[in-house]
Amino acid sequence: MPGPPSPFCPSFSEEFLDQARRAVRSRTTEYRLVQRFQLALLLHHQPRLPNEEAGDRVGLSGRQVRRWRQRWAAGDFVVEDLPGRGRKARFSPP
Repeated sequence: MPGPPSPFCPSFSEEFLDQARRAVRSRTTEYRLVQRFQLALLLHHQPRLPNEEAGDRVGLSGRQVRRWRQRWAAGDFVVEDLPGRGRKARFSPP
């Protein structure tokens, strides 16, 4: 049973939507970025789509959809991850 529609309905710029369309058609874009751009395009066309249903359509969880919706609704129109906590990967050159 789906919950109520999300209160976070981002309003995407035309520049961001063009970037999303190009990335989705590209064969060299990372899959995780393609999923996020697909989500942005989907939410642009159906802004009241529940998180779980939107996630099912693009291969993300409802929680991930909620996180991206909140970020985009706040005006942060990027698809890259924010730097995370924890130890950063590093290796020493030979």
